[in-house]
Amino acid sequence: MTDAATPAPSKASLWEDFIDIFYQPSAVFDRRRDGKFGLALLVLVIACAVLYLALRNGLAPIQDAEFAKATAAMAAKNPSITADQISSMSGTMEKFAVVGYVVFLPIGVLLTGAILWGVSRLVDAKESFAVAMMIATYSQVPRIVELVVNALQGLLLPPEQITSHYSVTLGVGRFLDPSSNPFMMTVLGAIDVFTIWTVVLMAIGLSVVAGIPRSKAAIAATLVWLVSLILPLIGALRAG
Repeated sequence: MTDAATPAPSKASLWEDFIDIFYQPSAVFDRRRDGKFGLALLVLVIACAVLYLALRNGLAPIQDAEFAKATAAMAAKNPSITADQISSMSGTMEKFAVVGYVVFLPIGVLLTGAILWGVSRLVDAKESFAVAMMIATYSQVPRIVELVVNALQGLLLPPEQITSHYSVTLGVGRFLDPSSNPFMMTVLGAIDVFTIWTVVLMAIGLSVVAGIPRSKAAIAATLVWLVSLILPLIGALRAG
């Protein structure tokens, strides 16, 4: 017998999900508690790839700044590197930039989902792996907005103000000196509006689907953020 006090989740299209996640995320996670995430992830990747190509002119200054930073580090470690070699690397990176973006975005979502599934056990959440993947996928939808915001800044900011991708973040990173310690830059640079937004969405999704208090879900989502910093921090230590 169905409990009349517990209404069934409303049905909606995938496109409605991508809109509703911005202002009523609980409803999205509630109606997607079956854990089907494949199509949503595909749409997310395609949308980001199309935007990436459409906004290349705005994103180019950010990529150029990151490449200049990387080549400066390489030249410091290997003074024999030539300008032709640097130019060749730059051309290769430009050609495969969108391919790398399309490849690494779903990998990032998959890793986030796996980490969420693991750490949620620490707060007594028993969601399936598929559900964790669904939460991770929809939590990344704000990255579409971030892509647009970054491209607009790339078009509007003077080139000398863009020294790395941190220069366009809406957070602590944009106020740090470019020569700051790489470890601290990685930690503080990860505190920005869009990262916090995704963490909050993960907490909401976990609370709704797993039926745990928001406080516990927030702990799990924060742990996901901390674990996701491990590889970047290792890279920063090596760079330092």
